[in-house]
Amino acid sequence: MTLELVAADVQGERLRAAWDVLASVLDPEVPAVSVRDLGIVRDVIEHDDGLEIVLTPTYSGCPATEVIEHDVLAAVDAAGLGPARVSLRRAPAWTTDWISAEGRRKLAEYGIAPPGPATSQEAAPVRFFGRRSEAEKLACPRCGSFHTERLAAFGSTACKAIYRCLTCKEPFEHFKPI
Repeated sequence: MTLELVAADVQGERLRAAWDVLASVLDPEVPAVSVRDLGIVRDVIEHDDGLEIVLTPTYSGCPATEVIEHDVLAAVDAAGLGPARVSLRRAPAWTTDWISAEGRRKLAEYGIAPPGPATSQEAAPVRFFGRRSEAEKLACPRCGSFHTERLAAFGSTACKAIYRCLTCKEPFEHFKPI
């Protein structure tokens, strides 16, 4: 094996290890799902001076961005994969379509209705008005009933709304499709 092939294999292993580590870094606002499963981690790039972790915040004003940056770097360092740095890439803007299937499953188990695909009408900045039609009702993440209603356009964060299930009477949050 040539020196170049050994170096490429080591580089590939370091990148795979970094992606694995990032799957364990939990989102500070929804600690049931990793930043990787949320689609916040856009890329991991090997440079001569270390790893670059490319992040796209769920929205540009996300107050958890600094905490996520810190947690990502701490996890990479603890795994012995440093040095590393974070760069923020805000374009293209994050979309709920980037949430992995595993992330959607974990959100539902946590009690947050995961978003469906963002339609062209919904794929816009946060809307302040308007209700879902009967055909667009959300399934309750606790009992599965579609007999639900939106109570508030904003939940614990601007990217979530508060809903209530009229069958089991439980409130739940919903990640807005953006």
